[in-house]
Amino acid sequence: MTYKPKFISFDCYGTLINFEMGPTAKKLFEDRVPADRMSAFLESFRFYRLDEVLGDWKPFFDVVENSIQRACQTHGIEYRPSDAVALYDAVPTWQPHPNVVETLEAIAPHVPLVILSNSMVDLIPHSVTHLKAPFHAVYTAEEARAYKPRAQMFEYMFDQLGCGPDQMMHVSSSFRYDLMTASDLGFMAKAFIDRGHEPTFDGYGVNRLTDVRQLPGLLGLECLPQTATMKRGA
Repeated sequence: MTYKPKFISFDCYGTLINFEMGPTAKKLFEDRVPADRMSAFLESFRFYRLDEVLGDWKPFFDVVENSIQRACQTHGIEYRPSDAVALYDAVPTWQPHPNVVETLEAIAPHVPLVILSNSMVDLIPHSVTHLKAPFHAVYTAEEARAYKPRAQMFEYMFDQLGCGPDQMMHVSSSFRYDLMTASDLGFMAKAFIDRGHEPTFDGYGVNRLTDVRQLPGLLGLECLPQTATMKRGA
């Protein structure tokens, strides 16, 4: 099956940009967290980031600061004010996943590209620059005053584009932040870029891609050369 969406929206961090919050925290805390406890510590940090974005909007720095403080408290680890600063300041340095730039450039002449990111107005431009491709629009949680997975952020995008979900495709590497909500909202199509940081779930009508270069094929465009496989209906 191929789709002809009016717009195609993307999650940014994790999907297009290599989300290195965990590796950054691992390096930052390696002198304080024993190796045999590091995995549990990083998992707590990941969970608290999700928990922090489910309530009222707050600046992303506060999300990072609160979640790393909570992880430290849970595991009895010393927290330093410089920790949150170091984690936040690393975000603009993160680079695109392999093959992302050329895939976006192949799609852009045919379908307008949109970013929908749990980011800040002054933070996201660095990542957009790394992605190089022309984006029709870039929307942040700061503008929407809500973070994904809350529907409010998606609805902000619909209002700005003047387009409903039934005319759009959404692409993400996360079910918890993006694809479950996208399914509930009734997107025309959903693509899961399986980057291995979240399990695949059945029942959400997504197209599971094991390589981002498969994405043009869902749009009736020629796939970029690759050897991975695609699974429908995950």
